[in-house]
Amino acid sequence: MNTIAEQVKNAFPFAINKLPLSGPDNMPTPYYGLFRDDTGEVASDTTFSRHYEPHTTDDVVALVEAAQEAFDGGIGKVSTTFHNGHRVVVAPSREHRRSIFGTRDNIFPRLNISAAYDGRAFKVSLCTYRDACRNLMMLRRVSGITESIRHGSNLRSEMDELIETFGGIAARWQDIGNAAAEMEQREVRLAGFLDRIYGTPDERSRAGITRHRNRTEAIIRRVIHERMQTGRPDLGNELVVSGWEAFNAVQGYHQHDATRRGNPNEIERALLALDNQQVAKAERLVFEMAI
Repeated sequence: MNTIAEQVKNAFPFAINKLPLSGPDNMPTPYYGLFRDDTGEVASDTTFSRHYEPHTTDDVVALVEAAQEAFDGGIGKVSTTFHNGHRVVVAPSREHRRSIFGTRDNIFPRLNISAAYDGRAFKVSLCTYRDACRNLMMLRRVSGITESIRHGSNLRSEMDELIETFGGIAARWQDIGNAAAEMEQREVRLAGFLDRIYGTPDERSRAGITRHRNRTEAIIRRVIHERMQTGRPDLGNELVVSGWEAFNAVQGYHQHDATRRGNPNEIERALLALDNQQVAKAERLVFEMAI
C-alpha cells in the first residue's frame, strides 16, 4: 500500500508554474498567473506580483506528514481535490472513534487542509465525520480547532513547528466529542427549527413555496432514515428530535441533497457544506432553541 505521502503525490502529479500575463497586443503587465504544467489549465482565479512564490506539492505533503505525527502516526487515508489550490482531508485511524448514541452513531476526527493559491496562509481545521450519514462537519462552538499556517519557500524546514500546531488542534478532539454529546442531549421541535433557519416562503411565489416544501421534506426524510440507521425510536407527530439529529439533517441536506453548480464530486460537496452559513446557523440554534 502507498504511504500517505505517496497518496498525496499521486493525487497531485503536476507542478504549478507562475507565468507573466499580457494585455492587448501582448502588452506587458506587472501581473502573473498560475498554471498547471501538465494541462496548462489556470490554477487560481487570483493574479499575483512577481514576488509571489507558489507553494509546491511537497509543501502539502509536509502538512499531511505533520498531521500524521499529531495523531501518533495513525492515519487511515486521505481524500483530495484541486480547486484554486490543494484540498486534503486526512482521516486518522478509527481508534479515535467517539460514540454519540448507542453503537451506530459515531464520530471520527478529520483534518481539513486548505492550501489555496490566493496569497493567504494555509488553513487547517479539525472536522468531524459521522458514520451514520457520511456527514463531514465542523463544530464551530469548539474553540482552537482552526489554525492558519504561513508558508515560505520550504515548508518542510518548519516541520517541528507544524507538528506542534497540528498537535494543538488534535488535542481538541475530546472537546468536539463533548460538544456533540451535549447536542444529543438537547431536544428541538424540528418544524420551528427549520423555520428559524430558512424562514417561511412568500405565499405569492409558487416556485418559492415549492422549493421550501421540497427542502423541508428532504430534511425530514433524512431525519427519519437516520433514526432508523442509528436505532432510535420512530419519529413522533410533534417532530421532536435531538439537537444532534436536527443539526446533522441540515448539514446532510446541504452536503448530499442540495443542488450545486458544476457537478462537484463527493469530497467537493462535503467541503462546500463546511462553509455553508445555514449549517453554521443550525449549530447555533441547537443551543438557543432546546426544549
